[in-house]
Amino acid sequence: MKISDAFKEAPLLIVYICAGDPTPAATPQLVRRLAAAGADIIELGLPHSDPIADGPTIQAAAQRAIAAGMNTDIYFQVAAHANVPIPKVFMGYYNMIYARGLDKFADDCARSGITGMIVPDLPPEEAGPLQQACVRAGVDLIFLVAPNTPANRLKMIERETSGFLYLVARTGVTGARSDVLQSTRDLISRVPGDKPKAVGFGISTPAQAAEVIAAGADGAIVGSVCVDLIAQGEIERLEQLIREMKAAVKSAANSKAPIVG
Repeated sequence: MKISDAFKEAPLLIVYICAGDPTPAATPQLVRRLAAAGADIIELGLPHSDPIADGPTIQAAAQRAIAAGMNTDIYFQVAAHANVPIPKVFMGYYNMIYARGLDKFADDCARSGITGMIVPDLPPEEAGPLQQACVRAGVDLIFLVAPNTPANRLKMIERETSGFLYLVARTGVTGARSDVLQSTRDLISRVPGDKPKAVGFGISTPAQAAEVIAAGADGAIVGSVCVDLIAQGEIERLEQLIREMKAAVKSAANSKAPIVG
């Protein structure tokens, strides 16, 4: 399923997990359970030994996955076996893509059912070769913006992104937070154009997910809290959280206006 098709039913709940955590063999079934619970898109992280955009929770998940045997070859096998009727998106770092070869990596994504790529350490100014590889493979390349992204650069990134625009809710690394910042609401309102926009980094509760949707986002991205529950073996609690977040996202769709507070 293409990302653009999924966003026809916006707002969406996008769920990140680290592939291979707790084990590569467990990941496909986990993806299926998340999809059944209400996830609209699954971000499958490729674990890396130096995850510069990730906080302690996802760093620890990456280490567990690597210790369990996860590598790039196994990642694509896992992705292919995680057969769900929703889009799957790669999330990882550029050196792993570069080492494999841009065309090969993009082709491997397409063959394993991955329809989008998020590469946090690749700015659009340097992404031309990977963009070309993604176009050839039919894979979206999704770029990120932050609260401190200047207006002219925000416009350029929105123009270059494919699939959706990833709005980083706050400066810093991933991790659950207790609030939605005013700067996040401001960023949502500043995005030009009409491409879908999804907010991540720090969303961990149904109320936060609803808040970014009500402020004008087309999707809410949840990650670290899910990774925490997986680490605790609390998969049923995770499924319940996803159901609650999906319900909150849907209920917020009718009140898309900036929240003051």
